[in-house]
Amino acid sequence: MSTVDIIKRCEELYEDTYFTAAREWKAADPSRKVIGYMPVYVPREIMHAGNMMSLGILGGGDNLEVIHGDAYYQSYICRIPRSTIELGKTGRLDFVDGMLFPSICDVIRNLSGMWKLMFPETYVRYFDVPQNYQDDIGGNYYVAELQELREGLEKLSGNKITDEAIRNSIQIYNINRNLIRELYDLRSEMPHNVSSNDVYLLNRAGMVIPVEEHNEMLRDYMDAAMRLDNPKRDNCRIIINGSFCEQPPLNLIRSIELAGCYIVDDDYMLVNRWLLNEVPSEGNPLQNLADAFIHESADSAAKYCDRHEDVGMYLLGTVKERQAEGVIFAAPSFCDPALLERPMLTDRMKEHDIPHISFKYAENSGQMQPIREQAGTFADSIKLWS
Repeated sequence: MSTVDIIKRCEELYEDTYFTAAREWKAADPSRKVIGYMPVYVPREIMHAGNMMSLGILGGGDNLEVIHGDAYYQSYICRIPRSTIELGKTGRLDFVDGMLFPSICDVIRNLSGMWKLMFPETYVRYFDVPQNYQDDIGGNYYVAELQELREGLEKLSGNKITDEAIRNSIQIYNINRNLIRELYDLRSEMPHNVSSNDVYLLNRAGMVIPVEEHNEMLRDYMDAAMRLDNPKRDNCRIIINGSFCEQPPLNLIRSIELAGCYIVDDDYMLVNRWLLNEVPSEGNPLQNLADAFIHESADSAAKYCDRHEDVGMYLLGTVKERQAEGVIFAAPSFCDPALLERPMLTDRMKEHDIPHISFKYAENSGQMQPIREQAGTFADSIKLWS
């Protein structure tokens, strides 16, 4: 299968706000359940072990008109809670059995309570994570959170979620994370063959199809991409930061690339890359997941950090690892975590003379010319003066 065919399938999944693939997966077996989750990170292994699909709910995008959602939230917050409510109130999520709202910000915390009021028959959980990273404090707390989630999902499904089932799911998701790391490495090595448009759509596809199918899709794409012989362009290598929750319009990613930038790393859909290494599949699976979160998870503005001197070091390491020439800070309007951390990150970039620019967007942003011009000027300045 060619990369064109694979990406065409990914585009169909991206544009389908009724989640047809997930509906068909559930309809094929009456015992199956679907658990939606908001962006960033949730332990998908536990859902998978309970014969459930974890469905990424990434907002309504730029093709969904928000009417009902504006009645529930004020205009001076980000758009993703309003478009998520729109998905719910228009029946697009009527097949979803549960919703997880991970710890991102106060808006998402409030959305979990709103969801309970709007859909009282649905299993809803605000999934909190540690703010202390000591094993005997944050580690123990997180194991208890995972156990509560397991028990809630067992009650929902009527099935026991065994340790052995979770170990098996950990192995499958280890494969998925490894494949996505390989995809990111391949893009960094061959950005002329592996566009960020493709990488983004491949990641989005993984939010709405079974993980086993996604693994095969990733393998097929990388096999085909390595055989391409696209021309190399004199683009600058940049990293996108700040887009971990509300996702940008696809045209924004394309505009940055058309402006002369190779995006060699990003923080889109961190759920796929939150755990940086393989999770052990032997022993206590909940403890293994907790240890991975505490000790080997990605840095993000959505993750609590109690050491000011550490802020920006993860991004700096990524810049060096990917041999990036600059950073574009692209955050959704009114995204408190990203916009509050941005000054500290830009200070870190200034300390190390790394070129950077900033802008904001919304998931339904339509006019891309200003962003393309800004990114193009940034790319030109790097080539001329860095």
